[in-house]
Amino acid sequence: MASPAVNAFDPDHTTLTISPAELREMRDELQRFLMGYRFGLREIETKIAILREEFLLLHDYNPIEHVTSRVKSPDSLVEKVQRKGVEADFDSIRRAITDIAGVRITCSFTADAYRLFDLLTAQDDVHLVEVKDYIAQPKANGYKSLHAIVSVPVYLSTGRLDVPVEVQFRTIAMDFWASLEHKIYYKYDAQIPSELSESLRDAAHSAAELDARMERLHREIRGGGIGPVRSV
Repeated sequence: MASPAVNAFDPDHTTLTISPAELREMRDELQRFLMGYRFGLREIETKIAILREEFLLLHDYNPIEHVTSRVKSPDSLVEKVQRKGVEADFDSIRRAITDIAGVRITCSFTADAYRLFDLLTAQDDVHLVEVKDYIAQPKANGYKSLHAIVSVPVYLSTGRLDVPVEVQFRTIAMDFWASLEHKIYYKYDAQIPSELSESLRDAAHSAAELDARMERLHREIRGGGIGPVRSV
């Protein structure tokens, strides 16, 4: 006996009939699609963990305060697909949306953010797709962070899959500011009052000054540091 169909409705109130088998197939296809991003995320997390341990062993110094990561939820992915007007097929989504998998690396100092960026992207199996240096050139609202889209290979039973992962590098002060700005942004539904926007920019400037001051103190304490640093 065939399984009963499920009735759904589109925005124009046209009835769509979807069987349980079709729903399961859609679910399984989405899970397979996101699986590659989860594996790509693990590859980057492993590389970062190795760099962190090496710094501790060889330099007695940990440039990483903490690491957070995520793969976009199905709801979040659907919302972005609709907002960007991307065709609703997996090939189009894979080409158009590069931040489905994301890692945020919070560092002690600005120099550490650039150093880790250099070390990660210098690895043979990490391909740098795009970089946006919002540390050197902050956004108008004061936001600072180093954003990189990298591609990393994942080897599945079906063959090699090159997975894009967004990696963000920022300091503790940058992360604190961005977290607060994010909460305010959603509280005001993206319509932040001008006087509050100005206060946020002032706070971003103060955070940058604190970063610079603490980094100078750190260099005085450690002397020559642990290697050259450049900006992207």
